[in-house]
Amino acid sequence: MNGLDTNVLIRYLVVDDETQAAKAKRYIESGISYVNCIVLSEVVWVLESAYGYGKEAIVGVLERLLSTQEVEIEDSDLALLALHDYRRSSAGFTDCLIGRRNAAHGCGQTGSFDRRAKGAAGFRML
Repeated sequence: MNGLDTNVLIRYLVVDDETQAAKAKRYIESGISYVNCIVLSEVVWVLESAYGYGKEAIVGVLERLLSTQEVEIEDSDLALLALHDYRRSSAGFTDCLIGRRNAAHGCGQTGSFDRRAKGAAGFRML
């Protein structure tokens, strides 16, 4: 299994640099690639901030990543639940993932000052 850094996954997804995208494709397709939750969150942030992807485009990217057999996502069941929360709420994907991971580790709620997280699974506004 090969671990992926955010920049490799971004090159693979957006193909904005042909040389690096080709190297990323070869690396990813050479075996199972592992994407941890930090990388998954960074990918969303980079797609939003650097590439201007909207929510629907990001949902599409995450759905493809979560359904790709060549890519193993850390806590993929929680990432999928977070994706559903993200789709249905005003919270950011990372907040949704934080809420789901906290709940999986026994937290009854996640306190936040971020009003966008209001209504996302497991959050309590302070």
